[in-house]
Parts: sequence; C-alpha cells; structure tokens
Amino acid sequence: MLRRRPIARMAVRTTAVVGTAAVVGGHMANKQAAAAQAQQAEAAPPPAAPAPAAAGPDPIAQLTQLAALKDSGALTEAEFEAEKAKILG
Repeated sequence: MLRRRPIARMAVRTTAVVGTAAVVGGHMANKQAAAAQAQQAEAAPPPAAPAPAAAGPDPIAQLTQLAALKDSGALTEAEFEAEKAKILG
C-alpha cells in the first residue's frame, strides 16, 4: 500500500494542474475573443449618414430677397407677385 500513495498523489497533482490549465486557457481564450471583437468594432467605419433630400433653396430666404428687390424698386408689384407664386408653388 505504500507504493500506491505516491502514484495517487502524483495523479491528483497532475489532475489539479491540468484542470487549472484548462480553466486559465478558457479564460484567456474568452478574453482574446472579446478584445478581437472590440478591435473590429473600432476599426469598422461608422455607418454613413443619410443624404439630405434635395429640396432646393429655402423659400423663406427667396421671399426675403424678392421683398428686398421690390422695396429697392428693382421689381414691380406684378413681378413680385409672379415670382412669389412660383416659389410657393
């Protein structure tokens, strides 16, 4: 019986070492996978913002310019009304 104990101790010790190595290895694999995902997320370009619709010039600004032209005498009342109708649709 004395000969079996050193072998049993060695088996238990080996099992403990292998088990610890498996746990540490699994932890490191998870850690590396998370780091790789974080690196991919940083490297990926952000999604492009949708392009604004081509709505043309601002109608308020156009009407303001027309009013200024009318006030300065460059446009008559009839011309102002015709241009305003075009802008407002």
